[in-house]
Amino acid sequence: MARATTKGDLLVSANGQFEKMWKLIDDMSEEQQMTTFSEEMVSAGKEAHWSRDKNLRDVLVHLYEWHQLLLNWIKANSNGECKPFLPEPYNWKTYPTMNVEFWKKHQNTPLEEAKAKLRESHKDVMALIEQFSNDELFAKGALAWTGTSPLGAYCVSATASHYDWAMKKIKSHIKTSKK
Repeated sequence: MARATTKGDLLVSANGQFEKMWKLIDDMSEEQQMTTFSEEMVSAGKEAHWSRDKNLRDVLVHLYEWHQLLLNWIKANSNGECKPFLPEPYNWKTYPTMNVEFWKKHQNTPLEEAKAKLRESHKDVMALIEQFSNDELFAKGALAWTGTSPLGAYCVSATASHYDWAMKKIKSHIKTSKK
């Protein structure tokens, strides 16, 4: 599916990709869900996340934490508090360090709790998206606090695009765990 450019497309793609991701997870054995990613996965790509995420839980809490970023940013700015998307001291050059902090924060989070948190945060994100009009989500400059990108672009990134990322990792894990 092409990147969403309307509220309707955003809602369909975000929910659709979320459901596809859960289908993948639900089709995994309990052992696959619990086991550490293979060494092969650690070197599957050059991006930092390949070596950062060690198991399914790590992938799910990463998605959850990015939902929290989006939710907190939208709520703060909607209430008149001028707040950047990435919390201090992070920026778009240093956000991989923030992702490592998210990873560290959840090393004692059980998989079942990670699943529940993600399901709940997805619902919260979708409910928040529903509150905005198509123009508020996708018209450039509609919301001054989103800068040069429309709010919908942030929502796509935190939902459908991020779910695509997660599914690639999950599929790679399924493939490498069967060897």
